[in-house]
Amino acid sequence: MTNKVNRIKELVSLLNEHRNAYYNLNAPAITDAEYDRLYDELASLEVETGFLLSASPTQTVGYYPVSELKKITHPTPLLSLDKTKQLPKIISFIGIQDALLMLKLDGLTTKLVYENGTLVQASTRGDGEVGEDITHNIPAYHNVPLTIPYQKRLVITGESIIHKKDFERLRLTLRDSNGKPYKNVRNLASGSVRALDPETCAKRCVHFIPFHVLEGMDEEPGGDSRLIRLCRLSMQGFDSCPVIPLNQFSSITAQNLQKAINDLKTTAENRSLPYDGTVIIYNSLSHSRSCGQTGHHYKDGLAYKFEDELYETVLRKIEWTPTRFGEIAPVGVFDTVEIDGCDVSRASLHNLSFIKNLELVPGCRIMVSKRNMIIPHIEENLDKGDYKDCHPAICPCCGSHTRIYERRTSSGKMVETVHCDNAQCDSQIARRFEHFASKKAMNIEGLSGATLERFLELGYLKSFQDIYHLEDYRDEIIALDGYGEKSYERLHAAIENSRQTTFVRYLVSMDIPMIGRTKSRILDGVFKGSLDAFEEAALDNYDFTILEDFGETLNDNLHTWFADEDNLNLWRELQMEMNMENKTMETIELTESISPFKDCTIVATGKLESFTRDGINDKILELGAKPGSSVSKKTDYLICGEKAGSKLTKAQSLGVKVLSEQEFLDMIA
Repeated sequence: MTNKVNRIKELVSLLNEHRNAYYNLNAPAITDAEYDRLYDELASLEVETGFLLSASPTQTVGYYPVSELKKITHPTPLLSLDKTKQLPKIISFIGIQDALLMLKLDGLTTKLVYENGTLVQASTRGDGEVGEDITHNIPAYHNVPLTIPYQKRLVITGESIIHKKDFERLRLTLRDSNGKPYKNVRNLASGSVRALDPETCAKRCVHFIPFHVLEGMDEEPGGDSRLIRLCRLSMQGFDSCPVIPLNQFSSITAQNLQKAINDLKTTAENRSLPYDGTVIIYNSLSHSRSCGQTGHHYKDGLAYKFEDELYETVLRKIEWTPTRFGEIAPVGVFDTVEIDGCDVSRASLHNLSFIKNLELVPGCRIMVSKRNMIIPHIEENLDKGDYKDCHPAICPCCGSHTRIYERRTSSGKMVETVHCDNAQCDSQIARRFEHFASKKAMNIEGLSGATLERFLELGYLKSFQDIYHLEDYRDEIIALDGYGEKSYERLHAAIENSRQTTFVRYLVSMDIPMIGRTKSRILDGVFKGSLDAFEEAALDNYDFTILEDFGETLNDNLHTWFADEDNLNLWRELQMEMNMENKTMETIELTESISPFKDCTIVATGKLESFTRDGINDKILELGAKPGSSVSKKTDYLICGEKAGSKLTKAQSLGVKVLSEQEFLDMIA
């Protein structure tokens, strides 16, 4: 049977080539008698096997357009899989179970339903619960069997794709609904599959590649095996999706998993398949069912993404907000898109140079991603060419004239930023107070940006010290809308708790340019938690450049800040409100002496269960090690949480030792 089905495919392809040469190129390659002989052989085999391809020249059934795509409810939801960019997470996921590694194709997920050997329905995945009926377009596909030998109910899910070589040819002439060239193969495939007129779909070279048998073949030997069911589809006329089974899971490593992924990439390139990652999924269907599901994804597999997925939307406006240092930060506001289960409608535009380079203006179509599945980012402008200068001429807060500054980034690139030079700008003052009360600084819970702006406007606050004397306005605060006795008491307790602070929090709260938590921790270690010793060094021309990662600019910032009389008064007077925590030298030396990480450089990435971002860096310092912000040859360890992203890839390429969070905890236990 398999040989006959393969011969049918061969004849369909061969006859279609000859039809094209005869009708379209006016250059027949064989005689009519030879063509008729091949045609008769095909027709005979189709009757004998019961297998019929949609592209077969024996079919005289025309294409039937529809007026709309009807909704189809999926009895078994077609949910997605959870995503990761970490190889360690894949290895941990596999455990001792047999699993399949397969390409994650970049097209449109499609479901085919066969009854009594005949295709009766085709639909898109949609939102997983409800899709759209595309049965009318299946005869326009190049490789979908309309009839198959299997006579029971068979439900197959797979991907409708357009091969990359076909996409490169088609995109030269085709235009999307906005009159623009198609930007990626997924959009063209989606538009083709969902076209109302099958004639449109027929011209787009759409193919179907199955990746799962959802129903049917239960009675066959090995019916619990996902791989065996998938391979049996070739007997029904389907081209099997390329898969690599991983058999020896007990000895799987990042290296042989990476090799398997690279082999799949090579296969995809050789077959001109569009792809954006791989999928690892359990082979046993009964085990898969036992894993359960969430409202968003099944728990029996993981999608390993090579790149962040892009989503098209429309930029509606650019908001400009003064920061505490006077730079006016741009934020793009766009039509909401759902990315990884979250609604996203805003993303930082970084600076004026970023806006100019992408030629961003309200109304343009943009491509948005969630970098490393965490941070929303505008990646591309699909409508370049209509850029007009959009930076504000006056500060949106105080009305002062703005200025454009040029600064050099750490990579040496020059960028333009918009600034308000009015130090008394209400927005800048409010942002400075907000930073002071933030979690990374004094950590005053309940003193939000909105509350601070309200207190500033009412005149309750003029300096940071005033925060610690808000009891002078107790009655007035209790009388405010949204406040009451309990609200005030909670705020008062949070303010009192913040008096018990540390060297690091106090230094961060001063907001000295370029001195955040990482640099504050280093200074805490150098000056052993003594604010007086640090002040003396800053006033006595101490050369901070002798410290690792402290350059000339940072050194100048420290000395310039302490040379300002107002800053020095703030530094000294605010300490009168505090109860400083100081670690003894004995405690520091004891912790460091028993640490397996002493003098190491450690970078943490991804979401950790036991630590916040600041908490893990505090722990690294406590162990006598240095927390790093980026991976390099000098990095000794990378601690990996969920959604690790590019740092994990770089660590693997450099041979840096990678630890899971649990491995790190075990080593310091």
